[in-house]
Amino acid sequence: MRRFRSRAAVCISLLLSLIPLGAFSSSATPDVVLATMQRELKRAGTSLAKTDPAPYFMSYAVSDIDGTIIVASNGGVIFSTSVLRRQGDVMMHVGSLALDNTHNQSRASGIVSGTLPLVNDTDATARVLWQLTDREYEQASAAFAKVKTSTAVQADEEDKSPDFSTEAPLTHTDATQFPPFTGQKAWEERTRKISSIFLKYPEVYTSVVVFTATADRSYLATSEGTALVRPSAMVRLVIQAETRADDGTELMRVESFQAATADQLPGDAELEAKVAKMSADLKDLRAAPSAEPYAGPAMLSGRAAAVFFHEVLGHRLEGHRQRDENEGQTFTKKVNQLVLPAFLSVTDDPTMKELNGVKLAGYYDYDDEGVPAQRVVAVENGVLKNFLMSRMPIKGFSHSNGHGRRQPGLMATGRQGNLIVTSTNMVKDSELRQKFIEEIKKQGKPYGLYFDDIQGGFTLTQRATPQAFQVLPVMVYRVYADGRPDELVRGVDIVGTPLLSLNNIMVTGDMLQVFNGVCGAESGQVPVAAAAPAMLFSTIEVQKRRRGTERPPILPPPGVGTPAPQASGAQGGKS
Repeated sequence: MRRFRSRAAVCISLLLSLIPLGAFSSSATPDVVLATMQRELKRAGTSLAKTDPAPYFMSYAVSDIDGTIIVASNGGVIFSTSVLRRQGDVMMHVGSLALDNTHNQSRASGIVSGTLPLVNDTDATARVLWQLTDREYEQASAAFAKVKTSTAVQADEEDKSPDFSTEAPLTHTDATQFPPFTGQKAWEERTRKISSIFLKYPEVYTSVVVFTATADRSYLATSEGTALVRPSAMVRLVIQAETRADDGTELMRVESFQAATADQLPGDAELEAKVAKMSADLKDLRAAPSAEPYAGPAMLSGRAAAVFFHEVLGHRLEGHRQRDENEGQTFTKKVNQLVLPAFLSVTDDPTMKELNGVKLAGYYDYDDEGVPAQRVVAVENGVLKNFLMSRMPIKGFSHSNGHGRRQPGLMATGRQGNLIVTSTNMVKDSELRQKFIEEIKKQGKPYGLYFDDIQGGFTLTQRATPQAFQVLPVMVYRVYADGRPDELVRGVDIVGTPLLSLNNIMVTGDMLQVFNGVCGAESGQVPVAAAAPAMLFSTIEVQKRRRGTERPPILPPPGVGTPAPQASGAQGGKS
């Protein structure tokens, strides 16, 4: 999910640049690492209490990194490595809860990061933590001086909430040790074989298969007394293939799979079928007509609707966006007001491990600020009730609800986990298409658009930009009112503004479908999931997608469309 420097919330999942390399487990003994963190934290707190300005909160976070990534393309492994690394983050709030160094645009001053020794050497680890703490105090105290000057000369802010919340300290230590991944050679061969299947399909110009095996052990110690040790493990397989139409339009298909262990991933037969389907889709997309700008009835599959809600609504429910005066604050003052059709409710529940048999990528037990994960009812029967909160308070919401998330090296903000959309105005999925056709006829349109699959999208949330979104569909069909067969089209993106688009939903299907991905925003890349039923919209607008300038390859791929080599020697009396 693409990232704009304007701090737009951006999520295009399943692209290679977003496949996480970090958070893999080591054989560290939790007691040694945690005890060292707690001891050095206490020592630093005692010394820095004598400074002016003094920090009122400090925390140490350590992420053990141990894992494997394998990349294959065109029937060959092009990258394979294992990683061992331990990263330390020192976070600090200088000043007071009411005003500290992380205020407004100075949030990045609250953290510094460095690499810690892999061995469980107390003295070596403490030495690095000491160096990082000293550097962080210099950074935070200088930032706090600037914050005080800025707030003194600038106009009063509308939201005068404190910069940090108080939360109850807790202790949770999980000593589970995930065994190191031992299947690197086997998965090199397997990814090679999967990637080689694409060679049978000349319409596929580029393809890649990426396998990652990750296990994470994270540690958190805070000056409030929180102490956490949390292990986790995940494997992911991403298959991506691309082609290009004659007019230069770039076309892509992606399939991803994730599980707790490698043996839970699909078998070879299923993966070969996926590759064949992706290749067939790309061939069909190359031949499909380019769609024109359109506004009218549309139907989204459950998977497509899940991505739509993640982009259009989910990012605008993240707590810090309600406070930042550079943000559009679409829903900030709409608490207890109707923001969706009354038959829709939206929750974010990171405590859910799976839904309808599908593992949810956004599951976690504690957030990255040490607050227990919580189920949050954000919208109930169309009425806005809550936001996704980190430890940055906003007006009317003074505490975290367990949604402070980040990747190592960045400050946490309120983020989505598992966003679940439910409906009370449902029909069977088999009946939804008929209602779609009826709406097309009612509006006098020759056709409507059905969005079967979406690769991701992005949304703009700042005031300096239009409060708009752009969702990137892959498989789009014209559904004709006169009964003609559905027609695959290409080259359009869903666009619009949230307040209008979200209220164009008429009815939904009765089955939730899941979209798993990786989302990138201010606090980095975090795994997320969204689930929704299929939805019928009275109006959706699409625009033409930007077209590339490169044409398809002039030469056919090796082994396709070339003359068979002539055998040497005389044949049939000819030389």
